[in-house]
Amino acid sequence: MDRQSRKKVFVTKDMIEEIVKEYPTPFHIYDEKGIRENAQAVKEAFAWNKGFKEYFAVKANPNPALIEILREYGCGCDCSSMTELMLSRAMGIRGEDIMFSSNDTPAEEYAYAAKAGAIINLDDITHIDFVENILGGLPETMSCRYNPGGVFQMSNGIMDNPGDAKYGFTTEQMFEGFRMMKEKGVKNFGIHAFLASNTVTNEYYPMLAKQLFELGVRLKEETGANIRFINLSGGVGIPYQPDQEGNDIRAIGEGVRKVYEEILVPAGMGDVAIYTEMGRFMMGSYGALVTRAIHEKHTHKEYIGVDACAVNLMRPAMYGAYHHITVLGKEEAACECKYDVTGSLCENNDKFAVDRMLPKIERGDYLVIHDTGAHGYAMGYNYNGKLKSAELLLREDGTVSLIRRAEKPMDYFATLDGFEIYKKIQEEL
Repeated sequence: MDRQSRKKVFVTKDMIEEIVKEYPTPFHIYDEKGIRENAQAVKEAFAWNKGFKEYFAVKANPNPALIEILREYGCGCDCSSMTELMLSRAMGIRGEDIMFSSNDTPAEEYAYAAKAGAIINLDDITHIDFVENILGGLPETMSCRYNPGGVFQMSNGIMDNPGDAKYGFTTEQMFEGFRMMKEKGVKNFGIHAFLASNTVTNEYYPMLAKQLFELGVRLKEETGANIRFINLSGGVGIPYQPDQEGNDIRAIGEGVRKVYEEILVPAGMGDVAIYTEMGRFMMGSYGALVTRAIHEKHTHKEYIGVDACAVNLMRPAMYGAYHHITVLGKEEAACECKYDVTGSLCENNDKFAVDRMLPKIERGDYLVIHDTGAHGYAMGYNYNGKLKSAELLLREDGTVSLIRRAEKPMDYFATLDGFEIYKKIQEEL
């Protein structure tokens, strides 16, 4: 039988037994050492480009303690909403260290982004006039999100379907849009694209870069626009499956460098900065959801009920995403039992695993659900009145810090402030 230890975990049973004395399960825990090593690798992989900057996608994990770690390695923030902009500003992040990439954007959010000095990355050609009217003119630096349509295909098949995505300018609109903005006083331009999600291949970024670099050369030649940066966005993924081989960020950086020198340098564009916004790659592998088995059920199937639910990790329930599970203390045990691992929501899709082969699980066992560092806590919600869990940081020195407390019932009821029911709940609590 396969053994579950094929995917490493950065906490042990002994560590968790100490942690739960102060912080009960469920909780998300993050590995500071892993985050730092990865951020340094990204920095080194693109050091050949003087203007390189990673804009961490705040939507992936909006915890200030984690963002502060990334800032030590020169990272900025990619924001997609008013509250993400507010969080970044509150952390002291200003100006062009913020990229504002949003869609269907309200006027007040564009106004706030401009106030923060963020680079505005437009999602649609109609937003050029929309932003101009809001701000009374356009900023000197603007970016546009590109969507070439069709499908994005590599040697191992179709990776994604940009033509079915709601985001971005068409090819024709990019040229029209750059001409419009240049006439309206924009002096510096950026190009952005996200054509495939969670790719686990070193080919993706270089292939995307080739498309964008060729587009950039054409835009410069045909519109006279000064292309200051090209943003490769996200899409560089992580190996959720235990038998997948992860991306080699240094090989990816070298692949982008080769295309840069083949296309941009001969075109006199060797000063173009390369930007990325790799939320999942920067944080995904360095977080885990720790939960405890509290029930077992023997009906038409074998079920293990845990004290976490889809409120804590939505991805498996939302679209059947795979997250590996390690039963702490049983890392070397044979996986001889088939379980559905379930939460307590009144929804049948509230399952972290379906027909998963695992070691024999007993009530009280601690389960580590891997790879929740990106789009884990961040996607949480409050269905059934469930409350979000705490977030912890495992420091490099082995200590553990609380970086977000667990929600309390009054957090759930707080928006009823001013209503009679709120006063009664306060009295009850």
